[in-house]
Amino acid sequence: MAITTAMCNSFKTELLGGLHDLDTDSLKIALIKASPSGTYNASTTNYSDVTGNSDEASGTNYSAGGEVLDGANISLSGSTAIVDFTDEVFSNVTVSADGCIIYNTATTPANKAICVIDFGGTVSATAGDLTIEFPAADASNAVIRIA
Repeated sequence: MAITTAMCNSFKTELLGGLHDLDTDSLKIALIKASPSGTYNASTTNYSDVTGNSDEASGTNYSAGGEVLDGANISLSGSTAIVDFTDEVFSNVTVSADGCIIYNTATTPANKAICVIDFGGTVSATAGDLTIEFPAADASNAVIRIA
C-alpha cells in the first residue's frame, strides 16, 4: 500500500501526557519491507501495526524489531525543539525496504510509534551495510521537531 513520512498523531498526545522521554527511553528503528500491504502514516500507533500486517522487512542478518537508536540529542534550533540521532547502520545485511518506523520500547504498553519515514523508493543492501542517515538537526529538517 503506502508509507507517508509523518510524526504519529498518537505520539503527539502521548508526549504531552509524559509517556515518552526521548533521550533516556530505549528507541528502536525497524525497516518496513518493499511494497508493504499496510498503510503507514500519521495514524500509525504502534510497532505492532507493522508486524500485524507482516510488513517488517526480513533478510539475512536483519533482526525483527530492528536496531536500537543511539545518540538521541534533544536541543533547540531557534524556537523549535528537535531530536537528532546517530546515523543507524544495519551491518552485513541482505534486505530491502521502502521505509521505517521509529518506536519506543520503554512505553507501557510497549512499542508505541513515534514516526514513520518513507524512503522515497526501495533501498537495498546485499551482504553489506544499510545506513539510515538522519537529516540535518535543525528546525526545517530534523526527523522529530516541535515548533
